[in-house]
Amino acid sequence: MRTVKIILYSALFLITVSCTGDFDEINTKQNGFESDELSAKFFITETQYQLYAPGRFEYWRAHLIHADRYAGHFTFGHDQSWWSDGLSYTYNAGYTDASWDWFSNYFGKVKNFLDLTKVGGNFENERMYATGLIIKSLYYQMYTDTFGMIPYSEAGVEGNLTPKYDTQKEIYTGIIADLDEAMAIIGSETSTGGLVEDLGDNDLYCGGDLQKWKKLANTLKLRIGMRALGATGENFATKTINEALGSPLLEVSVIMEKDTKIGQFGSAAYGDVWNNFGAGSDWTMGATLINTLKDNNDPRLAIYAAPAPGGEFVFEKSAANPDYQEQLDFIINTLDDANATYTKTIVGDKTTLVVDANQYIGQPTRLNDLIKPMVKYDMFSKPSSIIIQATGKGVPVYSEIIMSSAEAYFLKAEAAVRGIGNGNAQDLFESGIREAMKLWEVSSGQVDTYVMNEDAADISTGTLEEKLEKIATQRWLASYTDGFEAWAVVRDYGYPKELADGVSEPAIFELGTLNGKYPQRMRYGSGAQSNPNYTNAIATQGADNQGTKLWFAK
Repeated sequence: MRTVKIILYSALFLITVSCTGDFDEINTKQNGFESDELSAKFFITETQYQLYAPGRFEYWRAHLIHADRYAGHFTFGHDQSWWSDGLSYTYNAGYTDASWDWFSNYFGKVKNFLDLTKVGGNFENERMYATGLIIKSLYYQMYTDTFGMIPYSEAGVEGNLTPKYDTQKEIYTGIIADLDEAMAIIGSETSTGGLVEDLGDNDLYCGGDLQKWKKLANTLKLRIGMRALGATGENFATKTINEALGSPLLEVSVIMEKDTKIGQFGSAAYGDVWNNFGAGSDWTMGATLINTLKDNNDPRLAIYAAPAPGGEFVFEKSAANPDYQEQLDFIINTLDDANATYTKTIVGDKTTLVVDANQYIGQPTRLNDLIKPMVKYDMFSKPSSIIIQATGKGVPVYSEIIMSSAEAYFLKAEAAVRGIGNGNAQDLFESGIREAMKLWEVSSGQVDTYVMNEDAADISTGTLEEKLEKIATQRWLASYTDGFEAWAVVRDYGYPKELADGVSEPAIFELGTLNGKYPQRMRYGSGAQSNPNYTNAIATQGADNQGTKLWFAK
């Protein structure tokens, strides 16, 4: 039924965009619709899924090629891959432009919904307008944390084709103002109206529950306040944090169930890339992620990843590769770091590794073309079956994380550690872990065992920095499949350190455009340069390259 709705809503969307001047005629009766059957509710669904589950092209190039790999969750560069894992660490205009175009073009979708629901709009409804403000805020937080300065205050202003690029500080304060307005509009209301005015099932995020929307808004406000805290010249973070802590935050995660029938070119998942192109486009699991889970007996390991097939792998020394021994030693060290079980046999110039099957072994991040032939596909873990389940098969696909209740608790725990707000930091931290694992249906018994026995779940002792590292690591783990947020966590906190420190060995790693440093942002797309304000943006923010730190991470 939802597929039919989405098709209908898309058709209505086209009618609205092309015929807004003829709404009197539409509202009388056209194509079988009565005026009391029309509502802005029919326009929210596409606006929502296009932000978190766009088409396959965008999902591949923005999520997989960039954010998920900068986050250290996924890796390319095995011996059957089309690319080394240096892809995107060396700037590529085509892939970057695809990401920039997706972000910049999305603005029209949320603006259309806001224009329909605002005072005087064709479907005026202030409560729906409030949900639109929250969607806009989610969008801009992800957008600015990816590129930095972007058009914001002048974006969508009629007649202005060259909007200015606002600073991150200005964008953050603007988002907070929008969230405050949305929460004030919602107040104590629980729905957007009766009958056709009720968002209901058309709302893929909160099912029409306005109080959940309000908690989502407040949790996003807390995220932004904590991210801005300590940034150069910020003068609003502590106030923002205290305001957010004084109001209800998410207690139930906001996730978006994916449609199992809609086509992948309209709304995709990882599995649509995985199953369409064979091993060349397949990816493996990052060693930092796998080892963090394994080293701490984390029950999410078997849910996030599949064990490696293992097998017999032969490596042969060649005069054509002067770095052979260094690379072989690196592969062996990778197995040792994963506590893998294997045997090694050396006969002449050949080394044979027999790696036992059904072990969780991650592939190191950012390996280059030189070592790629030695990075054996079956030696490493792949994503679990639910992650690589294609859409359109009538089988459940993992849900997209919009905002988790786990993050609300982790943010409250961090605030407590920093001496802001009230609450016991350890109790809040444990609650965050429980909520994070609940997202992946980890049993309560497994969660109890983890919380009671693992040092990774304990911030009751240690220095401030040690506590922040544990909180950051748990946020990074909980952001699996939400690469944009996981990447922001690494840039903000510097953890996991293994990722944030970058790489330096040219025989092993792709140093790329950044000469080994960790990516701090994505470059603007080629189209951005047609706006004369682009020059002002880079003069203010810094050079348009991946190494320029954004305001929140400086």
